Amino acid sequence: MLGKFAETKVMGQTEGAEMKQEAFLPEDYRPAEDEPFMNERQMEYFRRKLYNWKAELLDESRDTIEGLQENTRNIPDVADRASEETDRALELRTRDRQRKLVAKIDAAIRRIDEGEYGYCDVTGEPISLKRLDARPIATMSLEAQERHERREKVHRDD
Repeated sequence: MLGKFAETKVMGQTEGAEMKQEAFLPEDYRPAEDEPFMNERQMEYFRRKLYNWKAELLDESRDTIEGLQENTRNIPDVADRASEETDRALELRTRDRQRKLVAKIDAAIRRIDEGEYGYCDVTGEPISLKRLDARPIATMSLEAQERHERREKVHRDD
C-alpha cells in the first residue's frame, strides 16, 4: 500500500458522469455508526470493497476457464469420465452464480455513483452498516428482507 493512506482512482464511470476525484482513506478505516450515513468516506469504502470483490470473482473465473481448457482430455474409464463431467458441471454452475453476483456488484457500484447506495429499496430507510459490510450488494434492510422471504415462503408453500 501507500503507507498510512491508500489511494484509489474511481473506475468504471458511466458516460456523461462527472469525473470523481481520488479519495483517500486510512487503510484501517471502517464505517462507524457515529458518522453521517453514507458520507464520502463510507461511499469510498464500499466502492473499494465492491471493486475488490469483483476483481476476485473475475480472477477465479479466468482460472476456471483456463483449467477447463487444459483439462479437456479423453478419459477411457467411464466412471472417471462421469466423475470429471460432474465436477465440470458443478464448476460451471458455480461460475454462473458468480456471473450473476458480478452483475449485482455492478448494480451496487452504479447505486454508489448515483448516490442511492445504502438505502432500502422497499422502505427508503438506511440499511445498517453491519449488514452492508457483510453483504455489500444488499438492497433491502434486514427487516424488509425478512418480510420478503416470509412472503416468498408463503407463496412457495401454496
